[in-house]
Amino acid sequence: MADPSSEERLLEFLYACPVGLIECDAAGEIGMMNPHAMQHLLPLAGPRDASNLFSAFEQHAPELRSMTTAFTAATGRICDGHRIFVELGIGRHTAPPTVLSCTIMKLAADRLMVTLSDISQQVAQEQRLRQADTWFATLLDGVNGYAALTINPDGEIASADTCLTVQTGHDHHDVTGHNLADVLSTDAPGGDLRLDEQLLIAGREGWHLQEGWQQRADGERYWCQRLVVARSSSGDTRPTKFSVILRDVPRRDAVTEDLRRLLTCDHLTGAANRRHFSQVLTREQGRWRELRQPMALIVLDLDHFKAVNDTYGHPLGDTLLCRVTEACKNLIPPYGLLARLGGEEFGVLLPRYDLDQSLRLAEELCAAVAAIVVETPRGALQVTASLGCATLDEADGAIDTLMTLADKRLYAAKHAGRNQVFRPQSNAA
Repeated sequence: MADPSSEERLLEFLYACPVGLIECDAAGEIGMMNPHAMQHLLPLAGPRDASNLFSAFEQHAPELRSMTTAFTAATGRICDGHRIFVELGIGRHTAPPTVLSCTIMKLAADRLMVTLSDISQQVAQEQRLRQADTWFATLLDGVNGYAALTINPDGEIASADTCLTVQTGHDHHDVTGHNLADVLSTDAPGGDLRLDEQLLIAGREGWHLQEGWQQRADGERYWCQRLVVARSSSGDTRPTKFSVILRDVPRRDAVTEDLRRLLTCDHLTGAANRRHFSQVLTREQGRWRELRQPMALIVLDLDHFKAVNDTYGHPLGDTLLCRVTEACKNLIPPYGLLARLGGEEFGVLLPRYDLDQSLRLAEELCAAVAAIVVETPRGALQVTASLGCATLDEADGAIDTLMTLADKRLYAAKHAGRNQVFRPQSNAA
């Protein structure tokens, strides 16, 4: 680098390079960053410290810090092409999220080199190809049989073919006159639509497709695709009957399940990640518009968590986050979704919960977090949380409004002294 022309050429390369380049220390403090990296990093950081890699990515990829801390080799590749889904505003659907590919190399004990590149178009194309591949696979190879039924608008089975007996173990003669939801246990946990909700959508749009776990007569579970098609007599505007097709489809294999967890779960805690949270929230917004079933959101933020990291270190802070996740998962209903939204902030989506129900659950979550004790060399460590609740009804169905209202109530709980759930005036105990 003694040659000035070499230094100029290096600077010219860094400026023109189409990939973001960042040099930082093991704590994430940035020493060098080219313009392309700055273009990605500054919008992500927002009010956070843009001079620290991990702080800038805290909301969208908090796992980067823990991945780097867990890497014990002297040098080597910490991650290669790790995908970061960036959504700067949940609820704004004018464009798909940006996807960044991140590679981190450890060059020395206190020196990291990071590359960032935008792979949004590539990911979108991959998703389209996966969807097409899945459908063709199930249509051609992966179907173990069809069962066909005819049901009345109230869900009562009018007729069923012999394949129903083969697929489910229920005699196709005996099920006639019974409600399909009772025979096939269609009201399974996981947020799936109830049978009456499926019929409502099929009656309006002509058909509805849903897939999930189904139970055979002997209790065995299998992965089933259920297609409901509306049928009308000539001259009738409303469906007089519905055809139901059940397909026994092999469940995703272990490799696909691992990929699903990688794409939907937070690397550290195992809770849902922010991207998956956004997708489910959008889906529930659609159901709210179609069926007007209630949907609530709880936001939970740990109090003074920065002091925990500063005093005890990030590894112990990570342990605490995992304990909080475990405690919360034990309380939320099977069809609820717990997500880590970034740093020490969590969100809980609650389909079919109204405000009073969500407030009661939030009180239980608050108490559960306060009861967590982590033993450290400095003694027992405890933490508290502040929580805010809101519903889609209050937000008139707008996701941005829902998030803003829940956050506003969360910070009202903090201003009121922390370790509590904010209760709107009309819901105060």
